[in-house]
Amino acid sequence: MIRNSVFLSAEWRKLALANYEVDKEILQKYLPPFTELDDWQGKYYVSLVGFMFMDTKLKGFGIPFHTNFEEVNLRFYVKYNEGGTWKRGVVFIKEIVPKPAITFVANTVYKENYQTLPMKHKWEVNESQLLVEYLWKTKNWNKFAVKVDAESKVMEIGSEEEFITEHFWGYTKIGANLTSEYQVEHPRWEVYPVKDYEIDVDFAANYGTDFTFLNEMTPNSVMLAEGSSINVLKGRKIRS
Repeated sequence: MIRNSVFLSAEWRKLALANYEVDKEILQKYLPPFTELDDWQGKYYVSLVGFMFMDTKLKGFGIPFHTNFEEVNLRFYVKYNEGGTWKRGVVFIKEIVPKPAITFVANTVYKENYQTLPMKHKWEVNESQLLVEYLWKTKNWNKFAVKVDAESKVMEIGSEEEFITEHFWGYTKIGANLTSEYQVEHPRWEVYPVKDYEIDVDFAANYGTDFTFLNEMTPNSVMLAEGSSINVLKGRKIRS
């Protein structure tokens, strides 16, 4: 039975993440009111993330032709202090999906920054390795591919992988003194040892000139998480 507070349920699977250390000043203009930048051992990251939405349901109901689809996003990490307790969350620069209805609802109702583009993916598995590939088309096809060991492993406590994957809140800047907040529930994920990766992305075309410099950067780390079932809970507004 779906709890009343669950807005969306789905599976997020085969999450490829490339993490780039950036100057914190680049992120300040995107920071929602009342939140602060969160760091990993003094490093401020943006992450390119590709994954599959599967078995997607809105308030317990599947939507025809919108059950399984790709998403690629660029995000960074924040925290919000509520009554002395820190909530660790993410802020999205942009989220790309292949379904225009999802883009319309996200942008008009939730003030997110979604874009609809042609997308495709490939998963290839054999006894020794797994290849996960996400592609989306601006002027040309962009590609994010990760090659990993076929066997996943338990994520280490206190690891960079834990920092990147266990920010359970989402924050969106709505106005000068208004931020939306929602919670994502999921268990601890397993991760795959990465053997190789390929990133062929026009960051300026996808995410604006503020992120052109990523075209020339090597990520600090690349990960592949198996993912799990997730719940996105009904959100709220934070205002002064």
